[in-house]
This record gives sequence, structure tokens and C-alpha cells, in this order.
Amino acid sequence: MANSISREKLSEDLVTRIQNLGKRIRIARGRRKLRQEDLAEKTGLGLSTIKKVEAGELTTSIGAYAQALWVLGLDREIDLIADPGLDREGLAYLPEQKRVVPKRTVDNDF
Repeated sequence: MANSISREKLSEDLVTRIQNLGKRIRIARGRRKLRQEDLAEKTGLGLSTIKKVEAGELTTSIGAYAQALWVLGLDREIDLIADPGLDREGLAYLPEQKRVVPKRTVDNDF
């Protein structure tokens, strides 16, 4: 790991992020006037799984979160997770690319 973060701190940060994701899913479901039972039916997941997703349970599969996001129409942002083009730290490890400038010929015909 590039940053020297304690395992406990990493776990706290990750738990908070997943709990916040669950809260956002719950809010989105509520805005669409869906019950948890409705979301469970539309995703094909069990009601207990939907409750775990909305609670931000860290042990719930990412697939369950993705299915809930898909049903709510919020799945497009999943493409941004671990996007190689947005990985600043990873990109810093790549060898520098030399800039290639094509030769220009000068046209002296006036």
C-alpha cells in the first residue's frame, strides 16, 4: 500500500464509505416510492439482502449493491470505480512517454 494507513483506519474508512453508499441507496429507493420489498423483487435479491445493502454491510457482495444501483438507474457511475484513467498513483508508475513531434517540411513555394 502506498499510503501508510493503519489497518484499523482503513477498515473504519471503508466501513464508513459502504455505509454511506447504503444510505444513498435507501434515499434513492425512497424517492422512487419503492418499498424494500419492491427493490428485493426487482433485483431478484432477498429482503434480508436489501436490508444489508441499505445498512452498508461490508460483507454483502458487491453484486448486490450493483443490482440495487441498476434497478434505481444509478449504475453508470460504477464504471468510475477503479478506472485506470483516473488512477493517478498507478499512472505515476508508468514510464514517461516521450513526446513524438512529426517533422514538418517547409514549403517555400510562394
